[in-house]
Amino acid sequence: MQKILIVEDEPNMRMGLKDNLEFEGYTVETATDGEAGLSLIMTNTFDLVILDVMMPKISGFDVCKRVREKGIKTPIILLTAKGEEIDKIVGLELGADDYITKPFSLRELLARIKAILRRVEIPTTQIPVVHIGKLETNFSTYNAYEEGTNVPMSHKEFELLRYLYERRNQTVSRDDILKNVWQQEATTTRTIDNFVVKLRQKIEVNPNEPKIIITVHGIGYKLIQ
Repeated sequence: MQKILIVEDEPNMRMGLKDNLEFEGYTVETATDGEAGLSLIMTNTFDLVILDVMMPKISGFDVCKRVREKGIKTPIILLTAKGEEIDKIVGLELGADDYITKPFSLRELLARIKAILRRVEIPTTQIPVVHIGKLETNFSTYNAYEEGTNVPMSHKEFELLRYLYERRNQTVSRDDILKNVWQQEATTTRTIDNFVVKLRQKIEVNPNEPKIIITVHGIGYKLIQ
C-alpha cells in the first residue's frame, strides 16, 4: 500500500485530504507545519508528499529545498494559493515534481498523484543506464552520477531529460513538452526554458555553449547524442 504524507496547516484541508486519500486506498500521515513535515520526511519513507507552500515555521518551498539538498527523491506535489507563474517556477526549480493551485478538485489532485506514482513504478529493467554528456543516468531509479558522485535532480528534471533522450537527434517543440511532460495547461513555455537551463548546468561541459541540448529557435529543443 502506497504511503502519502500531507503537510498542511489548515485543519479542514488536511483532514479532508487525509479522509479522501485513505478512501482511495492510500496510507496517509499528516503534519501541521513545515518543521514537523520536514522531520517526518527526513526520518521516514513515503511514496509521495503533498506539501502546502504557505505554512508556519518553515515554508513549503524551504522544506522542498532542504529535502532535495539531502538527496531525498520522494515525489513532491506543492499546494499553493497563489496563481502567479513565478511562484510555480520557483517551486519546480527547487525540486517539486508538480504543483496544484487552490482551490482545486479532488479529482484533479488524484489524477496528478496517480500520474506521478505510475512514473516512479516503471521497472528498472525497462530503461538501461545511459550516458548523456557528463552524466551517467538511470531513468528508472531516478539516479544520476558524474564520475561516481551523485548529482541531485528532481523527478521533473528526469522526466524532461528522458523525453528529450527518447527523441534524441529530433527537434521537440515546447508545446509537445508541455503536453507530454507537464500534462497541464497552466504551465508555460518559460518553465521549460528554466528547466533546460538547469539540465545544461548538469550535463554540458560549458552550459553557456551547449553541445548536447541545443535550442532550435522558434520551435523548441534537440538533444544531440
